[in-house]
Amino acid sequence: MIPLRDGNPTRRTPIVTLALIVACFVVFAYELGLLATSEATLNAFVDEWGVVPADVVGSWENGDPLSQEIATLVTSQFLHGGWLHLLGNMLYLWIFGNNIEDRLGRLRFLLFYLGGGVVAALAQIAIDPATTVPMVGASGAIAASLGAYLVLFPRARITTLVFLGFFYQLINVPAIIVLGFWFVLQLIDGLASIGASSTGGGVAFFAHIGGFVAGALAVRLLLVGRRDPGRRVSVG
Repeated sequence: MIPLRDGNPTRRTPIVTLALIVACFVVFAYELGLLATSEATLNAFVDEWGVVPADVVGSWENGDPLSQEIATLVTSQFLHGGWLHLLGNMLYLWIFGNNIEDRLGRLRFLLFYLGGGVVAALAQIAIDPATTVPMVGASGAIAASLGAYLVLFPRARITTLVFLGFFYQLINVPAIIVLGFWFVLQLIDGLASIGASSTGGGVAFFAHIGGFVAGALAVRLLLVGRRDPGRRVSVG
């Protein structure tokens, strides 16, 4: 199932969501420029600003919480490994992130998004702390938005492309089915990846799992005592 859009309107222009999407495209354009120079130049850039779990763990052990290695927990969220990686992430961010921004407010959403990405990266580091393969992408932060969306809008209708063998169909599916199916796939693939060699890279499934769970838990805490401004009430 590939979600294409949702039927959940927003009250405000999702400025932060749009800014995050633009930032990811700008950084990716810079990556393409480096690649045009040489693949080695691009690899050095990714090694420097992507999350390298072994380097992050080493920085903690050295008692240096303000090091560049720690900063990569944020900077890595704006790097991507290719067009498919970028476009897939940005599609999910646009479909689901705008509604979370609408409910949390712009500043809260920005902190929620970046914080979700950090927690997601830490979840993956906890699974494979010794790897030197850099981890890049907004998937973990976006997974946090998916978790929050499932909590806040479980019955929202998602227009989804469903493949049936050689055929496909567009159907409207409740968010709880789309996102629940996505999360179960991450769990299955994540458990299957435990113990597998990571020297050649791959998908950081536990970043997706960690981000999703963190987002689902955090969104309720952020909305405690905060009335939905779109909710109608009667006064006497």
